[in-house]
Amino acid sequence: MPTYSQPADHRGWYHTRKLPHFDALGALQLITFRLADSLPAVKLRQIENDLCNTPASGQEAERRKQIEYWLDRGIGCCALANSEVAAVFRDGLLLHDRQRYHLLAWCIMPNHVHILIECQYSLSRIVQSWKAFSGRWAVAHNERLALGLPAGQLWMKGYWDRFIRDEDHLHAAVYYIHHNPVKAGLCDAPESWQWSSASTGVV
Repeated sequence: MPTYSQPADHRGWYHTRKLPHFDALGALQLITFRLADSLPAVKLRQIENDLCNTPASGQEAERRKQIEYWLDRGIGCCALANSEVAAVFRDGLLLHDRQRYHLLAWCIMPNHVHILIECQYSLSRIVQSWKAFSGRWAVAHNERLALGLPAGQLWMKGYWDRFIRDEDHLHAAVYYIHHNPVKAGLCDAPESWQWSSASTGVV
């Protein structure tokens, strides 16, 4: 496994809300975060109850699998299905590309996003800038667009990241990101989903 440098604004391995994160200069990261109402508390409790029958070593993988399944069902206000909101988030992604990070692949789903980057800046600050940029805009236009944001909030707190280990893992991550709309039944081919790097032909 490559050795990554940790300048002062990179934290290496750390935990927030019981989730592990890895933050290092040049690290490749698959990042996922979701809208505030994308998974109701009752559904999250159901997932945790179901995990009681799963061996401890496999619980995290199964938890992610179940969360991804329910996210793809399109629960919640799905504000990102609105083209104006999706465009604002996309523009926020592109704003600091090749400055704070190298954007490798991305996909905007109706109630969550997947982003693959090479980090050149603090990972937590990168994610916060994406959320703040789009969140403020969505809240300001909530009434006009009838988004139905819960309590004036767009994003759920926190994020999930997966450190890319090697070339095979990188290709699998890009495939996963680009095929999420197909898996969710939103389109027939990755390149036909407008809100994805697959549609640009660049990645």
